[in-house]
Amino acid sequence: LPNLPNLPNLPNLPNLPIFTPQQIARLSSNIAEVKPHLSKAEIYEMRKKHVPEACILFYDPSPLQIVRAKGQYMYDEQGNEYLDCINNVCHVGHCHPDVVKAGQRQMAILNTNSRYLSELNATYAQRLAGTFPAPLDTVIFMNSGSEATELALELCRVWNDALDFICVDSGYHGHTRSAITVSNYKYGHPRGIGQPQHIQQMDLPDTYRGEYREQDKAGQQYGDQANQLVENIHKRGARVAGFIGESALSCGGQIILPPGYLQTVFKAVRGAGGLCIADEVQVGFGRCGTGMWVFETQGVIPDIVTIGKPMGNGHPMSAVITTAAIAAKYTANRPEYFNTYGGNPVSMAVGMAVLDVIQKEGLVQHAKRTGDKFLVELEQLEKKHMCIGDVRGMGLFLGIEFVLDRESRDPDENTAVLIKKEMLRNKVCAPPQNNRQHGRTIQ
Repeated sequence: LPNLPNLPNLPNLPNLPIFTPQQIARLSSNIAEVKPHLSKAEIYEMRKKHVPEACILFYDPSPLQIVRAKGQYMYDEQGNEYLDCINNVCHVGHCHPDVVKAGQRQMAILNTNSRYLSELNATYAQRLAGTFPAPLDTVIFMNSGSEATELALELCRVWNDALDFICVDSGYHGHTRSAITVSNYKYGHPRGIGQPQHIQQMDLPDTYRGEYREQDKAGQQYGDQANQLVENIHKRGARVAGFIGESALSCGGQIILPPGYLQTVFKAVRGAGGLCIADEVQVGFGRCGTGMWVFETQGVIPDIVTIGKPMGNGHPMSAVITTAAIAAKYTANRPEYFNTYGGNPVSMAVGMAVLDVIQKEGLVQHAKRTGDKFLVELEQLEKKHMCIGDVRGMGLFLGIEFVLDRESRDPDENTAVLIKKEMLRNKVCAPPQNNRQHGRTIQ
């Protein structure tokens, strides 16, 4: 590993805790001391015996054993406190008292499948739809981002009676078969299935490492590729079903789309009869501090939006948001859509509580204030340390990319790994994202 200068401590962020001291005290008073029945070594060996290696662990072969959490902190079996800078699920803080209480209360009253009329289901659907611009007014509930992707793709197939999709390099949309076919992060893996014949792949719109690097032109330049890919589909004698892309690319290395990118892509795809899907599973619900949904920063309204991860603050929830017309065509051409757990009363109560907390505690504004401060401090580190090639992001969606040389921009995996280890030693969880083709970024 290269010799590095002593890196300063984490930036001095403003004192804007997710939880108030009173909330933490109230929550802590209800938590018994968690003591595992088995030793860490015994648990690890048991897991290796019964859980395949494909189900990876952070920090393996010395994984953390997290036994409880609150707010922005997690605690291991020895009581060590870790600052959680990786979790993209517990959006309003681990074990937020309001969310926990809502789930407990509803679980004691009723939990059943979604074929019964439920005020909670209808009310939450209306409230969630109200966070989106018209004509996105129709909500379908499920349990994971992968399920949401599956349905979103099927809505596109039905709409234009087509099978061919356009996706983005390094994109990730889930682990089910259809989701993998539009996820370069999966099909492009050395052990992946390879790019399917019916999939066209756009270049990663990376203004730091990519072909086009001028912010005022890159959106149009990268987006124009969609026109060629539409033509490729037509040459195959096929039609365009749709486009799917993350509103900001996480697995691609915290890539913020250049201005005008989605406008250009959407125009090309819609001109060919296809629909446009914005994947907000990782970046939605105000994480980027620009509003609830990141696609709005691009000045577009998608035909379909997929959401999940932070939707239930750790409770498994996801949804597809679309228009009444798209939903109606699906209804007329496919059997009923039924999801056993999607939209159940407990999930609806939890989801409602998450929206309440986001609004009551001003967490979208909090993400912007804290993220802006953090970004300024990271930019100061970039000026001091030549191993930092780029600092980027918005709100609490940030990335630091490490390079061997700023001129060549060759990725520096060793430094990223070294800093990850040092952060963990200082009780901060933020492992680098392995971007395979596009360098090493700590998220």
